[in-house]
Amino acid sequence: MIEAYAFIAMFAVQILAISVLLPTCFIRYVRRQATRYPADLERFARFYPGVDLNVARERFLIRFRATNVVIAVLGLGLLGWLINYMQRPNWDEGAVVAAICVYSVVGWLPLCLTAWFGARFKAKVLDQSPPEPRRTATLHRRGLFDFVSPVFVGLAVLSYLLFAAFAIYAERHASEFPGFKPWLGYALLVTLTLTYALSALVVYRTLYGRKLNPIETRPEHLRTISRSVKSSVYSCAACSAFFLVLFTLMLFDLDRWQPFALSASLVTSALLSLMGMAKPPREPEADGFGSHPII
Repeated sequence: MIEAYAFIAMFAVQILAISVLLPTCFIRYVRRQATRYPADLERFARFYPGVDLNVARERFLIRFRATNVVIAVLGLGLLGWLINYMQRPNWDEGAVVAAICVYSVVGWLPLCLTAWFGARFKAKVLDQSPPEPRRTATLHRRGLFDFVSPVFVGLAVLSYLLFAAFAIYAERHASEFPGFKPWLGYALLVTLTLTYALSALVVYRTLYGRKLNPIETRPEHLRTISRSVKSSVYSCAACSAFFLVLFTLMLFDLDRWQPFALSASLVTSALLSLMGMAKPPREPEADGFGSHPII
């Protein structure tokens, strides 16, 4: 039963992290970002005509907080059901994992919808706004190591290689692991490869793509890039670590630890998101790995 008690404790932390801490930090982040926009009100009004920024922001934050309170209450109800269900000797780890996944989707939904509606609103307003006068810009060559430590990039690559080697070894020695399905390792490896490929595209688009928010100052634009790049790299490393743990549990017939591993990975993802909102970006060239300005 120790795996059940460990999961119950971790799921309680998951509710706290995703439905309480993360929304609280996001609200603070939104209010902090509001103070970093340019003071040129005419320029802001040209891009966002007819919008009272302060009123709209506070109305959104009230609804956002209320939604997450409801999700936290639902999580507590689910926690109570899980405590009762997992007291049975024949509880099914598949049903518990499914419940975690459903709750996680619901828990992350407010942030995902916020990003989606924000992107749609920005696109709609900018399409209707007059073009901004042409300005000169200081050109700088941006590189990956300007925004994320080479150590974390190396860990993300190393974790992928370790999982790939582990999956290939397990497939070739499947007879040593009773009940293990040889195709499962390759399926997880393909999934992880697609995750890394998508993250690489996001990083490339963020570093070298067109600036999406024209009213951002250069320091604020660099912060946006930093958050996106760090999120992609950290997510890859965390995904590799989770797949490695999940695969190990399957190999050694420890399936009942899967709910704990999944909940722990989701808590880790939430903590990484909190770091992205709270921690200021690294200064380029701070450790000698950054790119240099174009002269």
